[in-house]
Amino acid sequence: MKLIKEFTQDLEYITEDGNGTKNLYISGIFMQSETQNKNGRIYRKPIIEKELIRYKQIIDEKRSLGELGHPPNPSINLNQVSHLITELSWNNNDVMGKAKILDTPMGKIAKSFIDEGVRLGVSSRGLGSLKEKNGINEVQDDFHLVTVDIVADPSAPGAFVQGVMENAEWICNNGIWEPVSIEKAQKYIRKQSDKNLEESKLKLFEYFLQSIK
Repeated sequence: MKLIKEFTQDLEYITEDGNGTKNLYISGIFMQSETQNKNGRIYRKPIIEKELIRYKQIIDEKRSLGELGHPPNPSINLNQVSHLITELSWNNNDVMGKAKILDTPMGKIAKSFIDEGVRLGVSSRGLGSLKEKNGINEVQDDFHLVTVDIVADPSAPGAFVQGVMENAEWICNNGIWEPVSIEKAQKYIRKQSDKNLEESKLKLFEYFLQSIK
C-alpha cells in the first residue's frame, strides 16, 4: 500500500472552557471527496464514508492522535503528537473536522504558532492503492485513514505535499510499518516456493489487519 497525503487549509481556531481551563481547538475541512485535488487524485465519497465509520470508533476511544508536521511513514510517533481529533462529519462532499490542541511539547509549539498568527493547515495521512482513469488517479476502496496532521501552509502547497511515495510500498511487520521498495517486494515473492508463497502472503496480511484494529 502507498502512503497518501493531502493538504487543506483555512482553519478556524476555537477556544472553549473546560474544567476551569481554556482548551484550544482547530476546525475546518479535513478531507474532501468527489473533487480532483492539487495532487491529481480523487476520493469517491463511498470510499471515505466506509473509512470514517471505522475511524469514528478510534475517535470514541480517544486514540485519534495527530502530529505536528508530516512524517514520511504511516505510524503515529507519540513524541510528535500535538492534537486529538474529536469530530469528523460530512458537509456535502467535505469532511469537516475538529481537533483539540494537547498540552504536549508539540501541542505547545502548535499553540504558540497560532498565538503568533502563523497560518496553519491540515493534511490527511493514509494508506491505499491508486488506479489511473482518464488522467486522474482514483483512490481505491482499500484506503485506510491513519490520521490528520497539522502542517505549515506553504506558498505553494503542491511543493509541500509530497503525495504518494513513489516506488515504495508499506507493510506491517510485528505491528511496525516498514517501507519496502516494489522491486524488493517482487524479488521476495519470486524467491518463495509454491508451498510457502500463500503462507507468506497470509502472514503479511494478518500483520496488516492486526495493525488497523
